[in-house]
Amino acid sequence: MDKQTQTELEAAAYRGLVEHLRKRTDVQNIDLMILAGFCRNCLAKWYKKAALENGIEMDYASAQEIVYGMPYSQWKDDHQLKATPEQLASFDAADKAEI
Repeated sequence: MDKQTQTELEAAAYRGLVEHLRKRTDVQNIDLMILAGFCRNCLAKWYKKAALENGIEMDYASAQEIVYGMPYSQWKDDHQLKATPEQLASFDAADKAEI
């Protein structure tokens, strides 16, 4: 496979992941962090980093809007729930396991 085709397939896979996460608003970021070690905000940080590495000026809020499909503040208001004590304990345990 040539590099251009690989890049196009990777971009398509990324777009599929972002679209899936936009539809699955029931999946909280903390749950993603516990299970997978990354969340929507991580994707936004990676997107911003890639933009900057390619000479494209971008702030974190703009990258979040690309990932969430709306301003992050709106997504939080519409979809983010307060983390439960169980989620926080699982997050802490998962975080310590990585050290």
